[in-house]
Amino acid sequence: MSPAAPPSVPAVPPSASSAGPSRPASRLLDWRVRFGALALVWGFSFLFIKVGTEGFAPLQVAFGRLLFGTAVLAVALVVKRDRLPRGARVWGHLAVAAFLLNALPFSLFAYAELTIPSTLAGICNATTPLWGMLLSLVALSEDRPTRVRAAGLGIGFVGVLTVLGAWQGFSGLDATGTALALLASFSYAVGWIHVRRTLAGSGASNLSLAGSQVGLATLQLAVVTPLFTSAPESVELLPLLAVIALGALGTGYAMLLQYGIVAEVGPTTASMVTYFIPVIAATAGVTLLGERLGWNTPVGAVVVLAGAALTQTRASRRRTTPPVEAAVAAPEAPEPAPTLPKPAARA
Repeated sequence: MSPAAPPSVPAVPPSASSAGPSRPASRLLDWRVRFGALALVWGFSFLFIKVGTEGFAPLQVAFGRLLFGTAVLAVALVVKRDRLPRGARVWGHLAVAAFLLNALPFSLFAYAELTIPSTLAGICNATTPLWGMLLSLVALSEDRPTRVRAAGLGIGFVGVLTVLGAWQGFSGLDATGTALALLASFSYAVGWIHVRRTLAGSGASNLSLAGSQVGLATLQLAVVTPLFTSAPESVELLPLLAVIALGALGTGYAMLLQYGIVAEVGPTTASMVTYFIPVIAATAGVTLLGERLGWNTPVGAVVVLAGAALTQTRASRRRTTPPVEAAVAAPEAPEPAPTLPKPAARA
């Protein structure tokens, strides 16, 4: 999701423990309207990051994002009278998930966008399902490759090379910034595998797990940020609003939106938001920030998304997402991932 997500996007299954709204409430707005709003919020997250870094250090952007996201989720927990998870083991695994799915990738994307366009960051976020499939083949014995999924993995990475302009020696790209964005997407994939292997069957609701995870990530960066940054001499309004929107909308409200969408139409349909995030991120970057795109960027992005779609074909046919996977929602990119199966990152 950056976008949590995705982005690659976490999908929340309809279950008794889900924190999503009841069916009558969820129909106050048609699910397609809320689906579009979710795609817009996660797609614009990369623009918010770029604007936020114009007034704050990257770690401060990531910390502010988590702080405002936690505030929204805390209000939701109070309104729904939900309980926090119990048990030292659960909290320990949540702390690891908070680092891998929130604190680390949010910080990496913020540092990456110091030197690369928000458009490229959004496309890098779309590689998360590819990393997820690679890792799941090693870490999850039940995930066996098929010809279609293997083809999707190969196609996806051809798309990455196309985006980066490999045939011309990656000229014109900042190698460090691009590597940081890809590392953030890789961190999402590692985090989702950790969640799947350690938090399934914890008994806590999706909202409780997600709120606790984001809250722990906020505490982690609250400790780290003062050690490596100093307070800005002045606070500019536009970067501040961007960070508030990034957290309150992209990390908090977007997760609540997604709960309702999945409860109404299911995780498979809801996960389709993944494919709109890089398109919206690119459109926002070009039209509002004046970023330029070579022909290879949109072409490569389409190839990446096609490959990502193929890597999730088996998962979408044979199983539904365990409820615990909803807790990884952070998108960018969203947060944020069809291959594990379907948890979003996000940005």
